[in-house]
Amino acid sequence: MSKHSRVARGVAVTALTVAGAMSVTVAPATAASTPVNGALASHKALGRLGALTDLVVERLRVSDDVAAAKFGTDSPIDDPAREQQVLDQVRQQAGTLGLDPESAAAFFRDQITASKVVQSGLFARWTAHPDEAPTTRPDLGQIRTRLDRLTTDLLGQLKATEEVRGSRVPCTVQLALATGSATVLERLDALHRQALGTAVHSVCTDEAVTEA
Repeated sequence: MSKHSRVARGVAVTALTVAGAMSVTVAPATAASTPVNGALASHKALGRLGALTDLVVERLRVSDDVAAAKFGTDSPIDDPAREQQVLDQVRQQAGTLGLDPESAAAFFRDQITASKVVQSGLFARWTAHPDEAPTTRPDLGQIRTRLDRLTTDLLGQLKATEEVRGSRVPCTVQLALATGSATVLERLDALHRQALGTAVHSVCTDEAVTEA
């Protein structure tokens, strides 16, 4: 392991420890923490990748609504046509912003996979515990409009964070700080923590994570 990699790992662990320690100071859930328009009241993840991580978590929260819209219907969790439409849109918008279209598409494949993690987990939970299943069905068309907005916002943050994401040590440290603090501030359960790990897999570019 290179010296830079050891430094990155050590600082990342420290960042996660600090974020974990925040849990003892976070106030109990209040009405302000309840969903508003399908997303939790805004919390700000820490660090230079905080805004990007906030959007990733918001998209995961929207996945809850996608699951509620599909559960008990013929709508499958896998929707290849819709997924291809999203990725084509991403490539087009990424090129306009000066981002690498394939790197942007890889990031959004992770978002799609993370959404499926959430949907599958919720389907399993609601099937095993019908009393926990949603009693209302959100409109899938409106949800997709929100997802389209998040696509634009996420691409903007990918562009804004190009410098830090392309540098190995800062990216590793900042991503650990952002995801660790978001996990605490948003009180993510095990399912959404797993999905967040999937969603941020491609945040750091190849140059940032390849061993020397």
